[in-house]
Amino acid sequence: MEQLVSTTEKEATTPVMKAIQKHAAGFGAKLVEVPIPTPGPGEVLIKVTATSICGTDVHIYEWDDWAKSRVKPPYVFGHEFSGEVVALGEGAKRIKIGQAVSAETHIVCHQCKQCLRGQYHICKNTKIIGVDTQGCFAEYVVMPEENLWVNPDSMPAKLASIQEPLGNAVHTVLASDVSAKSVAIVGCGPIGLMAVGVAKAAGASRVYAIDVNPYRLKLAEEMGAEVVINSLEENPLELIMNETDGDGIDVVCEMSGHPVAIDQAFKMVTAGGDVNVLSLPAKPVAIDLTRDVVFKGVRVQGITGRKMYETWGQVSTMLATGQLNVEPIITHVFKLEEFEQGFELMRAGKCGKVVLLP
Repeated sequence: MEQLVSTTEKEATTPVMKAIQKHAAGFGAKLVEVPIPTPGPGEVLIKVTATSICGTDVHIYEWDDWAKSRVKPPYVFGHEFSGEVVALGEGAKRIKIGQAVSAETHIVCHQCKQCLRGQYHICKNTKIIGVDTQGCFAEYVVMPEENLWVNPDSMPAKLASIQEPLGNAVHTVLASDVSAKSVAIVGCGPIGLMAVGVAKAAGASRVYAIDVNPYRLKLAEEMGAEVVINSLEENPLELIMNETDGDGIDVVCEMSGHPVAIDQAFKMVTAGGDVNVLSLPAKPVAIDLTRDVVFKGVRVQGITGRKMYETWGQVSTMLATGQLNVEPIITHVFKLEEFEQGFELMRAGKCGKVVLLP
């Protein structure tokens, strides 16, 4: 375990907090002490009560090609959290001290064509907290007031901290009408597992979960999938075509990013069906556009982030009413200082959602 280190001697005279820092280019991260941030105009200071690890954080931790091209160490990373408002910057009026909040992680410009159309989730100048700005793997974080979503006081902190990725799942699934339709979730990482639950909650007639990880396929069953397919042991296309009398799946949600799985997603969708793609393949992917998209009349949607703030309202309602239960997905909870254990579980795929408590 990394020892707690102070970034500079000068900072020892100012209020400091524990934080997980991407300290340098290369593998790993360090637990450090850094100054507690001060909210500027229109910003809010939040005491973090829970923060969860995302696949994006794993990319940064491992220092893969995407991380090398995007982030600039040293900085505090992490972008999924819940917390309590403890200070307001000048001009902050909507949020009140003491409120429990989570955050929309896309900081948008309000000036580009997309923003002016109200399509904030695809803002051309989006900045993401914990990627392009200081993040929330810390005891405190500063956020623009407009990015905060007020949570019910009764919502557990660990559950409140995973609403942002849950929003991705909700956005992906509800981009199509899934009521009384068959749905396939291709890729059962944490967001894919959430998508299984969302599809069932939204009235899907039958949910298929496809992955190569037995641990996560078991979780998919707990989330309501009627059929789980380990594509290392079975041919997903053959099984699904047998199950559907050769018709295919009405709505396919691609969340794996694997080229073979993406090709299979387009082959398993029924004519006139939907393929909603949330995954981020590392390289260009080849598909048979003529046969699997054009001739089948398939609707393809790229999904990024959450609709601001339509998706947040959907997430909040589904949780508050009990329509959706995502508790089985939160498989591990660690102290902030134990972050390395959480990252290793994520890297090994032996977990659902991992939550860290500052």
